[in-house]
Amino acid sequence: MADNTITCRLVTPHAELLNEQVVYASVPAWDGLIGFQHGGEHLVSRLGLGKLRLDFPSDSGSGSREFLIDDGFLEVGDNELVILAQRAIPAEEIIESEARAELAEAQARIVPEDATNMLEAVEKVTRAKQYAALKLSMAQTSKAVGI
Repeated sequence: MADNTITCRLVTPHAELLNEQVVYASVPAWDGLIGFQHGGEHLVSRLGLGKLRLDFPSDSGSGSREFLIDDGFLEVGDNELVILAQRAIPAEEIIESEARAELAEAQARIVPEDATNMLEAVEKVTRAKQYAALKLSMAQTSKAVGI
């Protein structure tokens, strides 16, 4: 293990997607992006919707990887970053045609007029649209760079 790395674990309710050494992690927290690298302070934060970017050591030959993540928590301390995401999809596994269809479906959703909690219903529809739009964007970007 290189001296400038941290262990990064990405876990969903269904599987551990990653457990590797990284030199940098850009994580979407609920209030904006947070960057992590070797030697950081202890922190616990809520995750938001966004693109997780992980940079691997140059001697690993892995470069960078991206994941679409949504909701959950992260904890960092003692050079270990644990990301507990409700949803996480590796960018290279996102299929553009499926993402495009998901976005069309999300954009067609409307808030029911008889919703018992109107604010919650609006947030749910808005979040689905944001998730689908980001998913499509990541599919197009990863395809463009050959991931």
